[in-house]
Amino acid sequence: IIDREYPYQVILPARCYSEPNYQTVASFCADLPSLAPRGHAVVKNDEWHYVFCFAVEAEAEKLMARFGGEWFDPQTRGRGAKWHLLRAARKHSR
Repeated sequence: IIDREYPYQVILPARCYSEPNYQTVASFCADLPSLAPRGHAVVKNDEWHYVFCFAVEAEAEKLMARFGGEWFDPQTRGRGAKWHLLRAARKHSR
């Protein structure tokens, strides 16, 4: 449901979202009403990252403009016991 209702997802290294930056990021996000009530964490390049999910693309872009990060493709999220590991993105055939 999160991926469907909040398709604009931004990934930030967890170190950008942990102390002492947590309050800064949380305060900024409080002014972004389309942010999902929860996000999720994944491992990318052997480092934990946090994924913020938005219903409105412009609000996701505001987060990236302020804190960096990049777009996240939920299709790369692992499944089952490897839920936290990223997979290679699938190539779409036309």
